Amino acid sequence: MPYDIYILDDDESICRALKTFLMTYEFNVKTFNSAKSFFDAVPSDAPGCLILDIRMPVLDGWAVQKKILDSGSKRPIIFISADNQDNANRALKVGAVGFLQKPVDGQALIDLIETNK
Repeated sequence: MPYDIYILDDDESICRALKTFLMTYEFNVKTFNSAKSFFDAVPSDAPGCLILDIRMPVLDGWAVQKKILDSGSKRPIIFISADNQDNANRALKVGAVGFLQKPVDGQALIDLIETNK
């Protein structure tokens, strides 16, 4: 059974590129352009990994992660951002399994997903 990957990024081109890439590894990939659409579609107990952008309108990645953790979900989260190392340190401190800078290194992403399945 394919592993579920959820991508939450307000940039549609990032979602498309990551989805296309991850599907070549036979992951089941679903993309979302807003936190609302993600939370409406994915129950907190659904298995899988979330690839999460930090900078988004309404609810940013930090707020999304907090909401996920508050729900009791143990879903691994990999933050992605064009931002700097400070965000990488913060992401790991608040429980993310990884942080990748955009443009995302594909092999590093696959390694993080496989390690945290």
